[in-house]
Amino acid sequence: MRIIGDGFLARNLASAFEDRFPEVTALASGVSSTATATPGEYDREAHLLYDVLDECRRHGRRLLFFSTASFSLYGFPAGEATEADPVRPPNAYGRHKLALESVVRSSGTEHLILRLSHVVGRHQRPHQLLPTLVRHILEGEVTVHQGAHRDLLDVRDLLHAVGRLLDDGVSGEVLNLASGSPQPVESIVTAIEQRLGVTARRIHRPGSPAITRASVGRLRRLVPDFRTGTTVQDQDYLGALLDTYLPYYAALPVDLRTPSGR
Repeated sequence: MRIIGDGFLARNLASAFEDRFPEVTALASGVSSTATATPGEYDREAHLLYDVLDECRRHGRRLLFFSTASFSLYGFPAGEATEADPVRPPNAYGRHKLALESVVRSSGTEHLILRLSHVVGRHQRPHQLLPTLVRHILEGEVTVHQGAHRDLLDVRDLLHAVGRLLDDGVSGEVLNLASGSPQPVESIVTAIEQRLGVTARRIHRPGSPAITRASVGRLRRLVPDFRTGTTVQDQDYLGALLDTYLPYYAALPVDLRTPSGR
């Protein structure tokens, strides 16, 4: 696999697939934070995609493109959001990702588009959700928006699904890749505190129930054993994920946990 990028997702893809799928190019570089993105960052990602699509078309390669299954694309639907549902992205990040999906689909290049939830694992950037929560809890104060939920996905489950999809030659699909079980952020904070043995001061921001539930039914039809690789049931998923990765993040030197250490 040719992997473009050097961040969290790219490093995990390289560890799993660098010597496999030589006909696939994975674009794992681009805007990863909705909070700090600028028009210039969106432009750079778009132009990189155009160049990669040209290269794939010339050499007959398959493109693996990562989009989002978060609030930024789906908002807060009443039920599960499927890949076939019409969408009206509520912010610039979601509109940007949807536009790039359209470019990929109309390019004539063989492709697979995966819409990701909040992936968790080693090598995450400091601004991403789990490192941010761990940092704030260890510093003694964490802000929680009431009603907020996040769908956390173990990167090992992502890699399992990607490997199966590519092995089976799946192409021309847009698929949600998520745990399918959004967790209240309040519960995530509590679970982190329990494992770290600390209690942080919580600053509660008012809000209404905010749940984005991405349907993984289509994914499970293509990858029937999705999420059995971690041998956990839905109700234990958060605990198993935190047990795996919290020791890693808690042990990071402070300058690697903070945004200034990027």
